[in-house]
Amino acid sequence: MSENHGYRYNVNKHMQEFPYYVNEYIQSKSTVPLSIASIYAYCLEFKKYLQWMNESNITNHDNIKEITLKEMENVTKRELEDFVLHERLRLEAKCGSNTHTSALNRSIAAIKSLYNYLCEQTEDIHGNTYMTRNVSRLIHIRKKSETLHYRAAQLEGKLFLGDETKAFLEFVEQDYEKSVSNRAKASFKKNKKRDLAILSLFLSSGLRCAELVGINLNDLNLITGKVSVMRKEGKKDVVPIAHFSHKYITDYFDARSSIDTDVEALFITDYNQTIRKISNASINKLVAKYSEAYKVRVTPHTLRHTFATRLYNVSHSQVLVSNQLGHSSTKPTELYTHIVSAEAKDALRKL
Repeated sequence: MSENHGYRYNVNKHMQEFPYYVNEYIQSKSTVPLSIASIYAYCLEFKKYLQWMNESNITNHDNIKEITLKEMENVTKRELEDFVLHERLRLEAKCGSNTHTSALNRSIAAIKSLYNYLCEQTEDIHGNTYMTRNVSRLIHIRKKSETLHYRAAQLEGKLFLGDETKAFLEFVEQDYEKSVSNRAKASFKKNKKRDLAILSLFLSSGLRCAELVGINLNDLNLITGKVSVMRKEGKKDVVPIAHFSHKYITDYFDARSSIDTDVEALFITDYNQTIRKISNASINKLVAKYSEAYKVRVTPHTLRHTFATRLYNVSHSQVLVSNQLGHSSTKPTELYTHIVSAEAKDALRKL
């Protein structure tokens, strides 16, 4: 795969614009290793923050590369709060007042991570850290004010539970092309086996989008029914795959083997006659396209919720679901107990 495509290329582009101390942060996190997708996401947040410093006249440079450590250290609590408010208003205008909290938290977490690094994990020629004052400690991430019951209710109707998982895949396989134009039909047929393999893998494993994108050809073994993935914070994991997806993945393997390319990624795309690893954005688009045509527009993370709910419904084990999803505790899986409860109520109404 050409380095002109993908996260690494984009991270390198950002590093050309950043001050040296931000690049040192990126290099340090690359050795952890933090996933390149996460590093790229942090780069976007750093650029946003540094540009805001210039635009708000906190600093006054021709480009963000010239912003000094002293200027970073001297940012006041009020100024940082102004940045958070600016971001909150921007996100509310873009996403709506009830959907911006996660995005805002990501921005704050990125800024906190950079300041923590500069204050605690750096060393100058005298053996001292680059900065001693950490203004980000005065800013707190806002927790979502939602109960598990509320979140479960929000997900109701968006999950492909029970027989709907199979029905959704069969719809894409047999009926989707009947509802699209001839031009769209040609594109669909070209990528049909790949797209079915992607959808079925989400629904049979509960992987995150970035985890699925990062799978290479030699990471997936259908004989053992497992796939090796890179979890958050660079943790390696081996994830079992439900058997119903094997036929879709096998069909794609056969089609993939006929493509002449050195790209190691399992899921690839042909863009301007160049074979490269498929992107997170492309997967989000294809999941949205097929799910909207079937029932309701969803994201890859909703398919992850679908899998987790189905697994909990069968096993009634939060530990099993937690291990399968790569969580470090069973706390996040409590959501699925509430969804299953709602599903049971719906089933009782139909008796």
